Amino acid sequence: MTAPVVEAIKLRKTYMLGKVPVEALRGVNLKIEKGDFLAVLGPSGSGKSTLLNMVGVLDKPTEGKVIIEGVDVSTLNDNGLADLRRRIGFVFQFFNLIPRLTARDNVELAMSIIGLSKNERKKHVEELLETVGLNERMNHKPSELSGGEQQRVAIARALANNPKFLLMDEPTGNIDSKTAKEIIGLIKRLNEEKGMTIIMITHDHHIASHAKRTVQMLDGWVKREVN
Repeated sequence: MTAPVVEAIKLRKTYMLGKVPVEALRGVNLKIEKGDFLAVLGPSGSGKSTLLNMVGVLDKPTEGKVIIEGVDVSTLNDNGLADLRRRIGFVFQFFNLIPRLTARDNVELAMSIIGLSKNERKKHVEELLETVGLNERMNHKPSELSGGEQQRVAIARALANNPKFLLMDEPTGNIDSKTAKEIIGLIKRLNEEKGMTIIMITHDHHIASHAKRTVQMLDGWVKREVN
């Protein structure tokens, strides 16, 4: 039996607000299998962004474990953690593209660990941009692209290093509803046709309804599985 792609075990995270301890996570358990599409739904302050930071190996829990493909990340040294982060595909609400670079160059820049030749990188970039529907816009800079197109570039960039999974933080939060529908359609195709494992953080019930599974967070707890 293969290990889950991600497993969170009794995750707790306490921050200090001045001298006052704030419990952001209060013992979260979560398991994501290969090919899953999980939405983590909750209002601001529910702990979902803190959970994202733990699962994305951007922060360490106060207690508990994050296990990725059978490896307890707390056992990794700094180099091991850095390598693991490069193998997680991050997509954020704000696209974080480099303004002076074209869509093609933004994606190619992310190919830091694959070890491909220049020709192989060029081919891989073109395949990724075609996958997200931007094969005719790859030589445009971010200022020449719509919000939805910029998010598509960001998704292609997240796929550049053949990630273990995609971690999406409010991926439709900075675009209009029509474009959001198109982006969700793309995310679903990546999951259903490419078998990509996806964890999506959102506060929007409608957006969450497109996932295969939804867990609802409140006050640092996983309150319930919605479907």
